[in-house]
Amino acid sequence: MEFKQEGIISSVKRHSLAEEAEIRPGEHLCAINGQPVRDLLDVSFAAADTEVVLTIRGIDGALRDVKVEKGIDEDLGLSFEQAVFDRVRLCHNHCVFCFVDRMIPGLRKTLYVRDDDYRLSFLYGNFVTLTNLSEEDYQRILTTHLSPLYVSVHATDPAVRERMMINRQSSGLMEKLERLFAAGIHIHAQIVCCPGWNDGAVLDRSYHDLLAHADHVEDMAIVPVGITRNTANLPDLRLFTPAEAARMVDTVTAWQEECRRRLGRTFVYLGDEFYILAGRPLPPADWYDGFPQLENGIGLTRNFLEEWDEAEARSADGGKAAVRNYVIPVGVSAYGQLRAFLDAFNRKYGTDHRLLPVENDFFGHSINVTGLLTATDILKNLPPDRPVILPKVVLNADQLFLDDVSLADFCRRAGRPVALAEGGRDLHALLLKQEGEAPQAGKAAGSCILPGRSSGDAKNPTDYTRAFRR
Repeated sequence: MEFKQEGIISSVKRHSLAEEAEIRPGEHLCAINGQPVRDLLDVSFAAADTEVVLTIRGIDGALRDVKVEKGIDEDLGLSFEQAVFDRVRLCHNHCVFCFVDRMIPGLRKTLYVRDDDYRLSFLYGNFVTLTNLSEEDYQRILTTHLSPLYVSVHATDPAVRERMMINRQSSGLMEKLERLFAAGIHIHAQIVCCPGWNDGAVLDRSYHDLLAHADHVEDMAIVPVGITRNTANLPDLRLFTPAEAARMVDTVTAWQEECRRRLGRTFVYLGDEFYILAGRPLPPADWYDGFPQLENGIGLTRNFLEEWDEAEARSADGGKAAVRNYVIPVGVSAYGQLRAFLDAFNRKYGTDHRLLPVENDFFGHSINVTGLLTATDILKNLPPDRPVILPKVVLNADQLFLDDVSLADFCRRAGRPVALAEGGRDLHALLLKQEGEAPQAGKAAGSCILPGRSSGDAKNPTDYTRAFRR
């Protein structure tokens, strides 16, 4: 029997139901209770029964049925290579600001995948435009209550959205959202803001349209457009000026104050780049309401500083600084925000750790966030001899930099100890470790865990961070 899609099993948890049933990595899950499975969502819902029959295709290609009896919330113990077993839904838009279109040519193919898949939105927080949903897709979202979804709004003005996304299907956004809201679906909204396109009065309308649905719109993130050095045959865009960024901060701060009075939460957030460009202080941590869009660049710096301060407070009664003095490469935008905390640490402990601001020659100097640094740019700026602490955000789940350099190759070319830090807490812990204790880079990154949503973990099939949307 042939199945249109099959889930490739990447691992089987020890002592799990799947291991007891003699299911092995490399085999394929084809169906559950006779129903083909398209993705982790199908697996999650179908495997909720107390008795399930799994159709497995063995490594030799032979099919067999495996009966499993389980508790209602008991996990099968299966992990999969990908979250989506059929093809990832691709983007039908041609957005003027699309970062994938501006990607540097010649890299691995997965960096050029323009996904627009509602399943990845629910599972991983990938942003979707809602322009390629069929009626069957809507019914699945509504009946299985896939909430929250992450939605790229960009503009609620239909004409502006269609002009920016170059797709006639993009203009009916509010009607699509209202259909979701009527069924109790919540969203996280994103606006990639482009000067002269969707700022000013257009942004004001988008804010008020989304605010009117604040019962179902969890939050609204405004991030600035990112422009690489690859501009050939692409729409002419420009970056925000410092004065424009300052006006944006003033406008959104007034909206935030209004929302905190009316809603009890901030609701609308700006990407860190606006505050940095404007030379304005970041909002306090409580204005980020738990950092719901942290991976979208909303509050990254403030969250880092909060983690660092908490770690420093816990170590106030003790803690010895690392014997070695590290160098920590960061994007130019982060350098100015983070330098003071490391200077204070050095004074306190008598150390000489250094932040290294790295210009992004690979994508162009207008791209200044840490998450888009490449191994090539970092390596050519490293001072001699010092061990390195890499921000973990520069690597994907396969331990690859954006320029296709592996972490292992980076370590070899650097010729010195290399450690990874995920945030302020990790970095503080590394700087307090003694020589020989700092973990070396190369430890495999963890799979994306989907607690309570599926019977196994899986890698997000898209190979770029949400920062690439910008």
